[in-house]
Amino acid sequence: MGAINPKEDYTNIPHETFDAVIVGGGGSGMRASYQLAQAGLKVAVLTKVFPTRSHTVAAQGGIGASLGNMQEDNWHYHFYDTVKGSDWLGDQDAIEFMTREAPQVVYELEHLGMPFDRNADGTIYQRPFGGHSANYGEKAVPRACAAADRTGHALLHTLYQSNVKMGTQFFVEWIALDLIRNEAGDVLGVTAIDQETGKIAVFQGKATLFATGGAGRVYRASTNAYINTGDGLGMAARAGIPLQDMEFWQFHPTGVAGAGVLLTEGCRGEGAILRNKDGEPFMERYAPTLKDLAPRDFVSRSMDQEIKEGRGCGPKGDYILLDMTHLGAETIMKRLPSVFEIGKKFANVDITKEPIPVVPTIHYQMGGIPTNIHGQVVVPESRETQPLDANYNKDNDVYSTNAGERDFSKPIKGFYAIGECSCVSVHGANRLGTNSLLDLVVFGKAAGQHIIEYVTKQHDGAYEPLPTTVLEQTVARIRTLDESTTGENAQDVADAIRDIVQDHAGVFRTTALLEKGVKEILALEPRIRNIHLKDKSKVFNTARVEALEVENLYEVAKATLISAAARKECRGAHTVVDFELPPDHPSYPYGRRDDVWMKHTLWFSSDNRLEYKPVRYRPLTVDAIPPKPRTF
Repeated sequence: MGAINPKEDYTNIPHETFDAVIVGGGGSGMRASYQLAQAGLKVAVLTKVFPTRSHTVAAQGGIGASLGNMQEDNWHYHFYDTVKGSDWLGDQDAIEFMTREAPQVVYELEHLGMPFDRNADGTIYQRPFGGHSANYGEKAVPRACAAADRTGHALLHTLYQSNVKMGTQFFVEWIALDLIRNEAGDVLGVTAIDQETGKIAVFQGKATLFATGGAGRVYRASTNAYINTGDGLGMAARAGIPLQDMEFWQFHPTGVAGAGVLLTEGCRGEGAILRNKDGEPFMERYAPTLKDLAPRDFVSRSMDQEIKEGRGCGPKGDYILLDMTHLGAETIMKRLPSVFEIGKKFANVDITKEPIPVVPTIHYQMGGIPTNIHGQVVVPESRETQPLDANYNKDNDVYSTNAGERDFSKPIKGFYAIGECSCVSVHGANRLGTNSLLDLVVFGKAAGQHIIEYVTKQHDGAYEPLPTTVLEQTVARIRTLDESTTGENAQDVADAIRDIVQDHAGVFRTTALLEKGVKEILALEPRIRNIHLKDKSKVFNTARVEALEVENLYEVAKATLISAAARKECRGAHTVVDFELPPDHPSYPYGRRDDVWMKHTLWFSSDNRLEYKPVRYRPLTVDAIPPKPRTF
């Protein structure tokens, strides 16, 4: 199968064909696969771990939808909060689509059997969450539809059971290695390796869908599972597809100090309070209206500021205390049972009796593979010929660019991406809590519907011939490791990547730090190429898997630092001290420059080139939300 000078181990490579190949068995991948299986399509789901162990399981607090079960709410308020939360880098057409669809997809989950908590009248229980408000920012609103503090767990099991019922075919503990593209640039499938046997196979689909999750393990301290190494991003980048807005990484305010394990924002939704060493509920100073329920980027910076100004807790003054003692043991055990267990196991704290130490910890990537609302991966139609000028004029509410007729959203035939690995962009520069699970199910369903249309009506039914070089890149990567005799340990190189990203792209950034980080990450490339695999065995060789993951982490690290160093402003989760300004600055509140930087970043791996594309400022059916200072 191609001119690869095959050796004995790599002959007779299996070639599997499906209507759709889905890479990733988390919330978004299984929502899409369920949609496809319902339509009778032949679907393969490749998943790195057993589906119910995907990182969606770690989502605790809830899924956002304006059901209005606790008090008045509607999708217009949710739309406004999400645009404001994104710091006006979110695309307002995609945000409208997601928030309008939210109630419907939640009711669909309910009908599939998802065990939401209930109110006395039988309706779904909802709790307040950071950045979610009623009447356009007037007061906090309960919008997070919760299953105790195990919402992601409940979602995964519901979707897995639904897929088993429909006969979806899962390839468990298979790892996708490389994207297959033909000369026209169409995507035809992936190559993958079976961890159990070490065997390689080709999975060809009329449509290929990436639902590979995030890349939080590119940071040293992270709430992310060890499987979150940016595999989909690495595969896309190596295949010539740009990554969008990779400078924007969310630090969750409440990771357990010293452990990094997540404590859900649902704690603060239930009434938990952040306190400094003096016991002061300091968020009242930073966000007088929403207080502890301000958006995550805002709360994380406020916590860091308290620590920097000497009001941190503990012997070193390096953490903040999250106080839940006033909630009472009954409420905690009913609404936050997992948080109680985490406190005991990771901090040796009984949260019913004493506060727990927390620090901002990397949690979520807002950037990813660029897509539209149908999940189609989209790229600019041509290479940039002049720098993009994007300007928002607040005097007449006009967003304009010099892009002319250039198409920035040309779909790649046969290729889709959803979930955290994608960038629609509904989250912009900062994601609101509960919008992640919503993103998974809304765009999982939307991509599924579009693939059904594409496979049944637009595709001619025949499989495209595979390129003769289909296995060259994959086999070369495997052989390089198998034939290595000297070199570095994969985890030593991975740790070097994490140290560079952690130290140079934190909550507060500086131009000098970011530029130094770019130089250090680029200088690391020879070490990436010099990884030695000591254990050459085939069966469940986790050392081989880790070595292959390093290449994906490296692509993510380069995209993050290069994109961040180029953005000369403060916006959402990207705060550069050099450009910080007061919130009441007449032109640039907090240092956000809408006259220059209201545009998306595109990073290309082949030459570390950056291009930019406009924000989609106009929603689908309602008026746009004009930019203004983000106060809470």
